[in-house]
Amino acid sequence: MDVHLKEKEMLDLLKELVNIDSGSYNKEGVDKVGRVLLPYFMELGFDIQRVKQSEVGDHLIICHSERKKPSILIVAHMDTVFEEGTVEARPFSVKDGRAYGPGVIDMKASLVSVIYALRYVKEIGSHAYKDVQIILNSDEEIGSVTSRSIIEKEAIGKSYALIMEPARRDGSVVTERRGSGRFTIEVHGKAAHSGIEPEKGRSAIEELAHKIVKLHELNDHEHGISVNVGIIEGGDAVNTVSAMAIGHIDVRVATLKQAEEMEHKIEEVCSSSDVNGTEIELTGDMRRPPMLKNKKTEELFHIIRNVGAELGIDLKDTKTGGGSDASFTSAMGIPTIDGLGPIGGHAHSEKEYLVISSLTERTLLLAKVIERLMTEKKD
Repeated sequence: MDVHLKEKEMLDLLKELVNIDSGSYNKEGVDKVGRVLLPYFMELGFDIQRVKQSEVGDHLIICHSERKKPSILIVAHMDTVFEEGTVEARPFSVKDGRAYGPGVIDMKASLVSVIYALRYVKEIGSHAYKDVQIILNSDEEIGSVTSRSIIEKEAIGKSYALIMEPARRDGSVVTERRGSGRFTIEVHGKAAHSGIEPEKGRSAIEELAHKIVKLHELNDHEHGISVNVGIIEGGDAVNTVSAMAIGHIDVRVATLKQAEEMEHKIEEVCSSSDVNGTEIELTGDMRRPPMLKNKKTEELFHIIRNVGAELGIDLKDTKTGGGSDASFTSAMGIPTIDGLGPIGGHAHSEKEYLVISSLTERTLLLAKVIERLMTEKKD
């Protein structure tokens, strides 16, 4: 099988996937993506376990019917960040060597890549494809809230974890990520007319403003800590002292110790009011631990880089502040490499694109890595 000769076929499947609205809360759409993919895995002899969900799409655990104890875990997600109706506004398209459309690089191209990599391994006569377990989850874009426990359970005993987020724009794979958390502050005050009796009011917006200043003072960019109150809500009218205000907080950290410290510091900031008569409710947590570059990660990257060199790819690694499911397997001590999908850019925006030539290139890389890791296990 020559993967490069399969480009049109792969693009046809990619077009079908991209032209399905599958935002994280669009259960029907995400489940449709799963239904499109299942026959491809079944054709290869894989069994599919569907983990049903009520609010998001069902998660899929995929293992070969002849499996014993697969040593490679591949994780990819079926959901996107885009609202229903996005496909109608800007469906899949191709121009000047790039493919466009909602979720084309994050990460529907990777779903296609996984299928054709496994096909390649099978067709060259290797049994390495049977040594792979795949998890396709449906809520990665909202923090893998319901799929984290599944990933962690299935990762137990695995020798390697390959995470199919897209490669960076320069083709680098990811060996290090910052941990991330999401918190929400809900402030309750007391409404009053700001012209007639403002002294009777207790401004929730004023209280939230105090908290925003204190939270942003926790930033320490030099050491990898960032705190950002990115969305605020509150107030009913300009001439009314606000009875309610809400702030949504994004937190990024570089180490596990920082994650613990930030949870404590945010709780401390919100433990008391600056505006008398207001009350604060804090919810949320650190959703993803940091993915740390350690010796095991470096050894796995060395293997993948050597495979790349054999294919004429000068593979580099990098770190990023964004979160992914790689954090879960890495925190368990499993050698993990992320960014093994095709190359593209502008994810989560209307400019999102895939470099078409990378679709077959990175599929072949993934196939050869799977084959090589089985050899490494035997050695």
